[in-house]
Amino acid sequence: MYTIDNTYKYSLEEKKSTFLAYLTPFENFEELLQELKEQHPKARHFVRASRTLNEFEQIVESFSDDGEPKGTSGVPTLKVLQGFDLIEVGVIVVRYFGGTLLGTGGLARAYSDVVNFAVEDANLFQYTKKSKKSLHVKYSDLGKFEHRAKKFGIDIEKEEFIEDGVFISCEASKERLEKFLDSSVLLYNLIS
Repeated sequence: MYTIDNTYKYSLEEKKSTFLAYLTPFENFEELLQELKEQHPKARHFVRASRTLNEFEQIVESFSDDGEPKGTSGVPTLKVLQGFDLIEVGVIVVRYFGGTLLGTGGLARAYSDVVNFAVEDANLFQYTKKSKKSLHVKYSDLGKFEHRAKKFGIDIEKEEFIEDGVFISCEASKERLEKFLDSSVLLYNLIS
């Protein structure tokens, strides 16, 4: 499985209709949808599809035709995500109607083409499930902890400063996080 780390945009014109595809990490999906609706108030459709993993490691897929004829837009966009074996991603296609009907085949082709082009332009990388840990670090060890975390490629999600130190939430692949925690054991207390 593959994923992305940025939002990628691709534009396609088909018989005077404009299709704007936005391929984004799933964590940004809902926020991006709202932004696009504000940025494109005259757009006719906001077709979308997504693929994520639930807590049981099962793939959860969704799509919406957003007023297009059933099966002509949401399903073709989802099939592109499936074809590239993408996970933890969403795609939104903004459509401006150009006055010429494309027919069901033309619509399906236009939606799948614009998403295909967006995926081909994207920087895909192997998906790795991330693990999260919460730790307590003394103030005196915070600098060393942050330096080691950066060296190991650990993402510090949140730091909460309290009276006797800092609560830190961090995230990385399970293997990377385990190596980091094993090598930094004197710098923290594991919370969860």
